[in-house]
Amino acid sequence: VQLQASGGGLVQAGGSLRLSCAASGRTLAIMGWYRQAPGKEREFVAALSWSFDRTRYADSVKGRFIISGDNAKNTIYLEMNNLKPEDTAVYYCAAERGIKLNLSAFRPPYWGQGTLVTVSS
Repeated sequence: VQLQASGGGLVQAGGSLRLSCAASGRTLAIMGWYRQAPGKEREFVAALSWSFDRTRYADSVKGRFIISGDNAKNTIYLEMNNLKPEDTAVYYCAAERGIKLNLSAFRPPYWGQGTLVTVSS
């Protein structure tokens, strides 16, 4: 499985960015995003289940970020709105093949390269 993320960049606080992640290789059941800020551990951001058309978000991004996908293109997107300086991080696309009803159990073995998002105040 290969995951190719893109779309990071520099944006002012309150602005928007859209990340994309294209997958190739084996069929995937769940795709999502994690992020890692400088000096912090990697944390979950959002996930999408192709099988059940469900999504899940970290509390810190609920109401601001939207995860969506194009099954035909094996691509997911992360629309990030009202960005805050604390959203600054390297964002990683991740995926797994296991079909899970509960996205809290998302444990991705597949990871893409990170894309840097910098939000200036």
